[in-house]
Amino acid sequence: MPEPIVEAVDVAKVYQLGKTEVHALRHVDLVVERGEFLSIACPSGSGKTTLLNLIGGVDVPSSGTVRVDGEDTSRLTERALTRLRLDHIGFIFQTFNLVAVLTVFQNVEFPLLLQGRTTSEERRRRVNALLEAVGLADHSRHRPSELSGGQRQRVAVARALVANPPLVLADEPTANLDSKTGGNIIDLMREMNRRDGTTFIFSTHDPKVMSHASAIVRLEDGRVVGRETAQGAEAR
Repeated sequence: MPEPIVEAVDVAKVYQLGKTEVHALRHVDLVVERGEFLSIACPSGSGKTTLLNLIGGVDVPSSGTVRVDGEDTSRLTERALTRLRLDHIGFIFQTFNLVAVLTVFQNVEFPLLLQGRTTSEERRRRVNALLEAVGLADHSRHRPSELSGGQRQRVAVARALVANPPLVLADEPTANLDSKTGGNIIDLMREMNRRDGTTFIFSTHDPKVMSHASAIVRLEDGRVVGRETAQGAEAR
């Protein structure tokens, strides 16, 4: 039986705010098989961004275990964790996290430069193809400050996908987009999922976006309270 691409076992995350402990996640168990197109559905403040950050190696759990591609993220050195993120994970942040001094083209190209495995011609081809796919081919020389929020979101999507990572994490990927553009982004993600077997884990409040998921994990108050298949039947 193939190893899951993501496995969270009894994961908790506690933040200390002054004298107050904030329990962002409580005893979370989650298994994500390779090739899933998984939606995390929850009210704001229920822990979905924290969960994505733990899976993405941006943070480590207070207790429990998070494994990505078989690697226990809390046991990796900072260098190994950086390499795991670079080679295995694309992350679409809700706050975009674009580099202000770089152009749109350079922001999308950046992960490929860090990997150091592609020629300039290959990088140009991949970046231009994705900018075309997200509708920003005419904005390649703009800087993030010259773009709308929705355009920045599309740059972030292109950057996350450009290196063809086996796992993509997307925190509200359509939140800043109109319905047509959001639909195009989901279609692009679904195409990668079908064609390349890319695993997607994305959070959303949008029922239309959820409807594209192969499974939906429901999170409330930092706990997983249910998991459904696309047809609504309980899967796990």
